[in-house]
Amino acid sequence: MSQEYRHRRTSVTLINYHFVWTPRRRRPVLKGAVARRLRRLLQESTQAHGCEVLALEIMPDHVHLFLNCPPNLAPDQIMFRIKGGTSRVLRQEFPILRRMPSMWTRSYFLSTAGNVSSETIKRYIAEQKTL
Repeated sequence: MSQEYRHRRTSVTLINYHFVWTPRRRRPVLKGAVARRLRRLLQESTQAHGCEVLALEIMPDHVHLFLNCPPNLAPDQIMFRIKGGTSRVLRQEFPILRRMPSMWTRSYFLSTAGNVSSETIKRYIAEQKTL
């Protein structure tokens, strides 16, 4: 579905977003069990909102998420829901994260991508671990 257009009754869309965000004070807390749980939470959350994960990479101090989304979701609402939901669950399940004032910073990076540049972004995200 990633490169297929979404056909609705009155619209045809292809909306891909590349998000990057960090834990508070860019602390390297996204490792081991926390990273595994975050990966599952992101898969569940995005699927529940009708989005498809095209690429996902969790680094110790930041997250790259490349999504194909429906047109009825604004990017700021996607981030609000993802960050809020994952923060709540992660802080309940991992007591060490409760020491932080909040799980995520308020800021994030967003880039839109059409059909042509999607493969480039996927490659970039996949190569994050090798740098």
